[in-house]
Amino acid sequence: MARVALVTGGTRGIGEAISLTLKENGYNVAANYAGNDQAAEEFTKRTGIPAYKFDVGDFAACEEGVKNITADLGPIEVLVNNAGITRDTTINRMDPQQWEDVIRTNLTSCFNLSRLVIEHMREVGFGRIINIGSINGQAGQYGQVNYAAAKSGIHGFTKALAQEGAGKGITVNAIAPGYIDTDMVRAVPENVLEKIIARIPVKRLGKPEEIADGVLFLAKDASGFITGSTLSINGGQHMY
Repeated sequence: MARVALVTGGTRGIGEAISLTLKENGYNVAANYAGNDQAAEEFTKRTGIPAYKFDVGDFAACEEGVKNITADLGPIEVLVNNAGITRDTTINRMDPQQWEDVIRTNLTSCFNLSRLVIEHMREVGFGRIINIGSINGQAGQYGQVNYAAAKSGIHGFTKALAQEGAGKGITVNAIAPGYIDTDMVRAVPENVLEKIIARIPVKRLGKPEEIADGVLFLAKDASGFITGSTLSINGGQHMY
């Protein structure tokens, strides 16, 4: 029987690539989204992957979303915490809401969904939790204290939860993408994007599918000896 996978932020960009890759490799995928109903409907028509709308930063909304997915598809055994937003500005201009929105969506969401799926994973002795961090959570980035803090928090969350899950057959890993060719990155002014690419040793942006392949590797049953790790997929831009 196909394992059920939930991908948050799973209908666009990197999330869409992850959803498609998992489906193509035999997983029964549910894709979460936040607000764009038309895009989600088009995604489902195009891919056949059901989309579920709920706020990943709200525990009660996540609880209802997981309940609906479980009723439709079965218990979630692979969780990909991919949802994320940016509210970029320097800290002297950042208001509390810009800080809270990013922490809530990018980091608190990882707690919400992991908390809601981990009991079943513990019961059956199997689980895969894969958290999408960022190169900017590893190296920092000007104008992103909120985003960098949230993504850095994901890496610590991953290591701690990996220790809790290891004895129950649950692996918890992170992927830290570099600059990936998505709408968000392409919205950067051309002269700035050129400077970004010039700092990447492989001299190009990453592809969403390259992140998705990393997720697939960590999601497999055969990857049970890998936990608490961060896979950096950044073209060599940040190495440590």
